[in-house]
Order: sequence, then C-alpha cells, then structure tokens
Amino acid sequence: MGTFPYTLEEPKGPILGLVALQADETVESDFRRLLPPDIRLHVTRVESDPTVTPETLAAMEARLPAAAGLLPRGLRFDAVGYGCTSASAEIGSRRVAAAIARGVETGAVTEPLNALAAAAAALGIRRLAFLSPYIEPVSARLRCALSERGIETPVFGSFEEAEEARVARIDTPSLIAAGRALMAEGGAEGLFLSCTNLRTLDAIAPLEDATGLPVLSSNLVLAWHMARLAGIETRITGAGRLLIQTRQSA
Repeated sequence: MGTFPYTLEEPKGPILGLVALQADETVESDFRRLLPPDIRLHVTRVESDPTVTPETLAAMEARLPAAAGLLPRGLRFDAVGYGCTSASAEIGSRRVAAAIARGVETGAVTEPLNALAAAAAALGIRRLAFLSPYIEPVSARLRCALSERGIETPVFGSFEEAEEARVARIDTPSLIAAGRALMAEGGAEGLFLSCTNLRTLDAIAPLEDATGLPVLSSNLVLAWHMARLAGIETRITGAGRLLIQTRQSA
C-alpha cells in the first residue's frame, strides 16, 4: 500500500449554518433554492415535537446548544439561522441567539422574527397581513412578538393546524387563496406567510402579481437576512419584491 502526500485547502466563500427542526420538511430545500450553489450551507437538526404548542416550542431552547454543536467543528460560520418562527417568538430572539452561540462559532445568529423585522424595515413596511398555519395561542404570541418590533398585523388569518406533518402538506393553491382573501380586507402594506415548514416560495410571485404588494415568508426572509449578515445580500436568488428591491438598493 502506498502512502501519498497531500495539501490542505482552507474553506472558500461564505459559510452559513441552519438549525432546522426535526419535524421540518421544507426549510432545507427552500434554502437550496434561494442560495447560490457556491455559498456553503451546513444544516443540523434540533429535536422537535410533532405537535405545535407553546409548551413544545419553549422546550426546544434547552436543545439548541447541542443541535448547533453538531454543525461541522473547525469552521467559523458567517451566520447561523434558527429555522422556527413560532419558537423564536416563544423563546425570545436573544435567548435563541445565546443558546446557538454556546454550540457553534459564528459571526451572527438570526431567526425568522428578526429577519422579518429587518426585511420590513428594508421595504418600509409597518403593517402586515399575517397568515399563520397554527393554533390561536401560538399565533397570538407571534403577533405580540411582531408588535414588540414595531410591526402591526391588523389583518390576520390561520389554517388552525397543530400537526407539523400536515402543515408541510398545505398546498400552494390554499396559500394563494388564503393570502388573497386576507389582502382583500385592506389595511396592510404587505403579506407575511409564517412558518418555515409551510411551502411558500411558489405562492409569493402569484400573490405579489395579484395584490401589487410585497409578500414575505419565513424562509424567504431568513435566507435573505442570513445572506445580508454574511455580506452576500446581492447574491440571493429567486422571485419577490424583497429580493428585487434590496438588490437594486445595494
């Protein structure tokens, strides 16, 4: 058997990390669509309950350091995102960031609520129609968390679903119909489709065409914000006013 010499190459380009829920079937594939292939994306999973309640969401906080610690060692990440909108509201953004930072070396931590606040600020939006898949106690905490960030949700609707497996299978026509109905009520400057497990990307362009207003989703704003924190905001791909307008202003 021969032994061969080799040289080592340092990682090139931005490195992003994503902590996805065990129950999430959507966020990872959405990120692969949104981020250019030369951006290195590493994904880990955190144990999550198949049923979404305030209690099951809050329980994830204690598991986040270990989950983040399963990202590749020896790398310093430009940004790490936590892929759960509802748990971010239940646990709190600062506590999420602190928990993830205990498990991985990173320049920044974000999650969908902070990402949405940043996206809304970039678009000059303060009033959003809000579509949630979840039961009322979970949705109510989300709306309160957005209000604390200066974002009003005067128009609200939900699919009132508690099972993650069913949320992941809500189809695009259902999202478009619900989104159009909410926006028809008026009083909002844009629409937010909440939940990283909801398959929203293919609904964004049709809803923007129908309403003439920006449409945001958890996965869209999270990928966008992580890219911005890593200094690569102009290279995120896909449709939507968020990407077009912020790319033009960069």
